Amino acid sequence: MLTPKQVWRRTYACFTASLLAALQPSLMFAAEPALPEPLPLLAENAAPAPAAATATSTSTPAPIPTDPANAAPVLPDPNAAAPQPILNTPSQNVTLNLINRLVQKGILTHGEATDLIKGAEEDAAFAKAQAQALAETQAAVAAQTAMPPVQPDAEEVRVTYIPETVKAQIREQLRTEVFEQARAQHWAAPGSVPEWTQRIKLFGDVRMLYQGFNFPNGNDNTTGAFPNFNAINSGQPFNFGVDNLGLIPPQLNVDKSRDTYLMRMRLGFDIDLQDGFTAGIRFATGSTNTPVSTNQALAAAGPGGQGGNFSKYQLWLDRAFIKYESSLTENTDVALFLGRFDNLFMTSSEIMWDEDVALDGAAFKLKSTWSPDFKTWLSGGAFAVFNSALNFPDNSTTKGQSYDKYLFAAQFGVEFKVTDDIEGKMSLAYYDWENIEGRFSSPFVPASVNDAGDTDNSRPLFAQKGNTYRKIRNITPTAGASPGGNLNGTVAQFQYFGLATKFRQIAWAGRLDFNHLRPLQVSLLGEFVKNVGLDTAAMRNLNRPDPVVNNRSGGTGNWEGGDTAWYMGVNFGKPTTLFNERGDWAFGVGYRYVESDAVVDGFTDSNFGGGGTNMKGYTLSAALALSKQTALHLSYMAAAQIAGPTLRSDVIMFDLTARF
Repeated sequence: MLTPKQVWRRTYACFTASLLAALQPSLMFAAEPALPEPLPLLAENAAPAPAAATATSTSTPAPIPTDPANAAPVLPDPNAAAPQPILNTPSQNVTLNLINRLVQKGILTHGEATDLIKGAEEDAAFAKAQAQALAETQAAVAAQTAMPPVQPDAEEVRVTYIPETVKAQIREQLRTEVFEQARAQHWAAPGSVPEWTQRIKLFGDVRMLYQGFNFPNGNDNTTGAFPNFNAINSGQPFNFGVDNLGLIPPQLNVDKSRDTYLMRMRLGFDIDLQDGFTAGIRFATGSTNTPVSTNQALAAAGPGGQGGNFSKYQLWLDRAFIKYESSLTENTDVALFLGRFDNLFMTSSEIMWDEDVALDGAAFKLKSTWSPDFKTWLSGGAFAVFNSALNFPDNSTTKGQSYDKYLFAAQFGVEFKVTDDIEGKMSLAYYDWENIEGRFSSPFVPASVNDAGDTDNSRPLFAQKGNTYRKIRNITPTAGASPGGNLNGTVAQFQYFGLATKFRQIAWAGRLDFNHLRPLQVSLLGEFVKNVGLDTAAMRNLNRPDPVVNNRSGGTGNWEGGDTAWYMGVNFGKPTTLFNERGDWAFGVGYRYVESDAVVDGFTDSNFGGGGTNMKGYTLSAALALSKQTALHLSYMAAAQIAGPTLRSDVIMFDLTARF
């Protein structure tokens, strides 16, 4: 009988030839690799092979006596006083010579040698019995591979039945060896792919969204209480003089409901630059280049709108940065960012930062692991909010001073485990906005809409609504009519508006996750922001030269507002960031209270109440995964203005998002 090792070696040799033939069409060979030769097992009656000469033997071994009945060799008794040579002369059979040498050296006993010779005889008989089946198998392989069949050798023993487990093991081993050789020698397709392409990861998402914006009855739509400061500041200054034929400044819609259909597409690349460096690039859609939305309104109409009549849409550069990561100590890592990147400060809601806001500048994040249950981080950076144009103002030989705006921010946070099923995370941050408030200009008399004031750059170039504003042009009243005068300030009052207060904020954010129902999770969320830079007395000063424009009452003075924002919420289900199979779901409810000047209205949530501050209300949300990469989301937001005239709104959002 064959030993398992012998069966394995003959199985491997037979199956290797057929497997290489099956793999050959999938490889682009530059040269044919050599197939492994079958390993023969010599039996006692195998064809003789020349014996190797030995220079170390000084005596001639005696021949092995044989029994005439069966021609089997008879070995000497191992209990003899001294080992004697078995063969008087060397045999031409290598196998018998080898067995003889092993007996002489005492490695094999007489009985073991006899068993080996008997096994060799059985092997030979087995080979003869399988010869016909082997010929048929080789003929089938030769027909598939156009290779001539190998004639069976009497010295070889082949196995025609190969268990499936053995086939799988040989196939995997051979495939690995062949493809490793292919990649190393560049004679197969895998080696033709450039190495740098393997260091680029593509990702993105596509979202189709319906947004219903509804206004209940009772909103103030007659007194001009809701000027659109973004429309004024992003265009030419508005003439508030009587010579403007009674036109009122741009106003926000507060009473006509709208149904809007939107889409969003984002496409990005993560690039491994090696040695700790990475880069990121992302492109996104958007009706405009606003910082708080990448939604593209389908068939959009109006200023800044793209599309209509099946026109194409623009694609914006949404992210572009270089990142470096390194380990400072065994338990401390640092990451450095430069460019335009995701907001790295922890938040629990969107009362201060909309989810689409990116930061432009330089930042760092230092993370330390003190124990498996306690971690800390420190983040900070300097970010450019606005930089004066080189030639400002374009239509004057006298150029204005630079008025650059920056954000300096730092945040310290902790991440901890209360128990195996309860985890917490919280942070404390400080934000210092440099020069973000409007500045009153030097006295001048604009002769036309094209004349610039020296502080026009202090106005925000993007705003939503809710912050308190003030006029920033100090227009001197003069006698006479335009272009030399303004009739004592009654005509040619071309005006821009800036933020009426400084912004220096302390912000706390936290969450507590309960994982007793894994994979479901219950999360408690909270966030609090206070603008410590707000000067309440200055806001209520009716005698200031740049009177406050209270956009909640439609006039000046009698400031109504506040400096505080907070949010509380509960989420239940599987976190949407971890949706990975069909049927995953999540539900959330939250309530917010955001006073007028607690946060910069240009960077807060763009959906709740139509975006901006001075709003309170609740949000309901739900999500359902349709597959590993596709999910439905539904949101309902009920908002009401905190101070000033009545303004209420209901927003319904329903979207289908696919990510890849």
